[in-house]
Amino acid sequence: MSSPAAAVIAPVAEAPAGGASFSPRKALLDSMMPLLVDVGVPLVSYYLLKAAGLGTFGALAWSSVVPGVRTVWGVARDRRLNALAALMVTVNAVGLLLSLVAGDPRLMLLKDSGVSSTIGLVILVSALRGRPMMSAGLRPWLTRGDAAKSAAYQRLSTESDAFRRAEVRFSAVWGAALLSECAVRAVGAYTVPVETMVWAGTVVLVAAMVMAFAVSGRIAVVPMERMIEEEEEAAGTGR
Repeated sequence: MSSPAAAVIAPVAEAPAGGASFSPRKALLDSMMPLLVDVGVPLVSYYLLKAAGLGTFGALAWSSVVPGVRTVWGVARDRRLNALAALMVTVNAVGLLLSLVAGDPRLMLLKDSGVSSTIGLVILVSALRGRPMMSAGLRPWLTRGDAAKSAAYQRLSTESDAFRRAEVRFSAVWGAALLSECAVRAVGAYTVPVETMVWAGTVVLVAAMVMAFAVSGRIAVVPMERMIEEEEEAAGTGR
């Protein structure tokens, strides 16, 4: 199976072009489609293949095909191999090969955590270095394509220490959430029955997402929205 966490982070980490208009509905659809393909399709496929009589290892292997094809097709369509896509392709390919050699379905479950943990670690390191990689994807959601809000965001990101700390907190929360999610899934891969872990992994992902949204919203997004509004008002009155 492909990494669900990567499907969630990819639309956020890769921001739209600066001049592109922001559509909340389109952004929501763009964010949910990878999640549907990389989480929903493999989950349903696994149980359908098991019901058809395929073994556990075979069902896990074949249920990884659609997400893998989607990732490769995305690279071919965009004609560029970004860091996240390269990471997903490489880790999944290596994990699948190792699983085929070992013939261990638990190793196939574990490879999903390999992608999640690497992405989480990269996000966390970027936050600790003061260059939070999640900020690029967060900005369109906070500014909503509004020129005044975009200008306020730019000024704050350049001049305000408090705003930059909030940016760092946002990425730090998501990096920590991904690392925690992968740790739980890694333990579950070798302690919980495979049939259970296939759906339990999705439950762990959803729980991690809910917690990350709640925590990052409270300690980062809400303060950033308030600062943007205050900056926008100050600019409108000529300070």
